[in-house]
Formats: sequence, structure tokens, C-alpha cells
Amino acid sequence: MKQTEPYEEVAAPDHRDGGPLGDGPPGREHQSRTFSDELEQWLRSDGPKTLGALGELFEEKSFAVTILMLMFVPALPLPTGGVTHVFELITVLLAAQMLVGRRTIWLPQRWARRELGATMTGKAIPFVIRWVRRVERYSRPRWAALFHQRWMLPVFGLIFIALAVAAGLAPPFSGLDTLPAMGAIAVALAIIFEDVLLLAIGFVLGTTGVILIVTVGAALVHVLRSLV
Repeated sequence: MKQTEPYEEVAAPDHRDGGPLGDGPPGREHQSRTFSDELEQWLRSDGPKTLGALGELFEEKSFAVTILMLMFVPALPLPTGGVTHVFELITVLLAAQMLVGRRTIWLPQRWARRELGATMTGKAIPFVIRWVRRVERYSRPRWAALFHQRWMLPVFGLIFIALAVAAGLAPPFSGLDTLPAMGAIAVALAIIFEDVLLLAIGFVLGTTGVILIVTVGAALVHVLRSLV
């Protein structure tokens, strides 16, 4: 009989008295450092560079931070040959957990402990850090209370699922997966910075991307049918 694969939970603090994304005041250490600083310090540390370690570091923000990293690759306007589907699949798995109200990340042990690799830690994540620092210059808490409502966690999960699925269904080598992925990134940053403006930007980018994918997809189907 095949044994069930062990899994690992990324611990997060209990927020029974607060919102699903945490509503307590940040500690002094977090107040003195920005998100990009914490991410860069983690990248330069000697600890494991895994999704599990990333989730443990950012605790209640772990869903948003992990999805930010996963969807940044599909957001790049570069041909990837379908490699990004793996990242989109993991994003859907994480978003589904948000949809059911889970507050800690569940990942198969193999995924949680697998090293991100030299490409991610040497190129992709430093690139993410540079872009995040640009966003930090202009972002600030806007309607922050919205992000602490319990019902927002499944709403965010539904949004991430829709955008990840849309990116995955984009025609290969079309570059149409970029806009839904960028929308997911903006939503993830909105959660991290508690900024409703970023949330609105993510909604616009994601919706535009979905419309383009549906339109182009319908046109391709029409062309193929005419050729048969």
C-alpha cells in the first residue's frame, strides 16, 4: 500500500481575537525594517531557502509573500515553455487554503523543504526585491481595516485562484499570462502593505488579462473551427 506523503505546516501565530491577516501592532523590529529589507536579509542568511522557511519568516503574511514569489515568474514577458504552470499550480493550492479559511500554509513536505535553486535565489528574488522597493516608496496603509476582516481571506483566495487559472490557460508563448500574473502580484502586495490602492490596481490588471485571454482564446477557437 502506498504511504501518504508527509506534509509540513508552516507555523503562524493564532489570531483568534483579530482578523485573518493579523491586526496586532507590529513589533519594534518589524517597525524599523521594511518588507524588502526582511526579504533581503532572509536571502543573505545561512538558513534554508525554501517555501517552508519563507512562510515561517513572514508568519500571517506567508500566503501573500509566497504567492508573490510564485507569480512573479509568470509575470515576466518572457517565453517559459510551460515551466510557469508549476508555480501557478502551487498558487492555486495555496489560494484554495485561503478560500476555506486556513491561516497556516500547508505544503507537501517535498515542496516545503525543496530548495528554491540558484535561479530563484540569485536572479528572480533579487529582482523581486528591487521592484518591491520601488512600490514601498509610494505605498502606505490605505483602508487597512479592510485587510483584517475575516471574510476577506477567502475573497483573496478566490481572486488568486481566478488569476492563477487564467494565467495557466493563456495560449502558450502568447505572453497573455503576464497581466493576470501581474494582477496577482499587485493583490499580494496589497495584502502585505495593507493598501487598497494596490488592490484596485491588481483587480484592474487581472480583469484586463482575463478579458484578453478569453477574447484571444475565442478567436483562436473560431479560426481552428474554420480550418476543419
